[in-house]
Amino acid sequence: MKTDIILSGVGGQGILSIAAVIAQAALKEGLCMKQSEIHGMSQRGGDVQANLRLSDKIVASDLIPKGQADLIISLEPMESLRYLEFLKKDGWIITNSEPYVNIPDYPDRDKLMAELEKLPNKVILDAETLAKKLGSPRVANIALLGAATPFIGTGYERIADGIRTIFAHKSEEIVALNLKALKDGYDFAVKFRKQT
Repeated sequence: MKTDIILSGVGGQGILSIAAVIAQAALKEGLCMKQSEIHGMSQRGGDVQANLRLSDKIVASDLIPKGQADLIISLEPMESLRYLEFLKKDGWIITNSEPYVNIPDYPDRDKLMAELEKLPNKVILDAETLAKKLGSPRVANIALLGAATPFIGTGYERIADGIRTIFAHKSEEIVALNLKALKDGYDFAVKFRKQT
């Protein structure tokens, strides 16, 4: 088993929380794991990218070579397209449909969506709307993680356990909210795959 994942988005969207949950799930599964992170110039608003490599064998490098990523999980559609050269031919993009417009020349949303629609393997989720329905826009990242869960290789329950571990210090309510967001995102992806 080997899964190479690129996580991308903008500072403040919760990319590193997703990485922590997946890493926790991988460790509970007994997998080897390496991770690297790149933070933008500012804590909020700069681009954030992480390489996460999971395997049942020793992982030599924390960086994913071009053309080798199994998954790109992105909380921002433009950021998902930024890393396309790293995606395998049969790899999957799991992305939020809602842009985070933080630069003056941000591309037209319709053009971004048209580029994403050209890709054979993608799940495009409006994570913000899903999170708002749950009463907290802050769980959009976990909803997106839910949509990515069928492709990660650790299983749904391991990811749910990762959430329990990472958010346990906050409160039972926060854990329950994140678990609900995970389930809603997961259900969206499972339904999407059945329709394609």
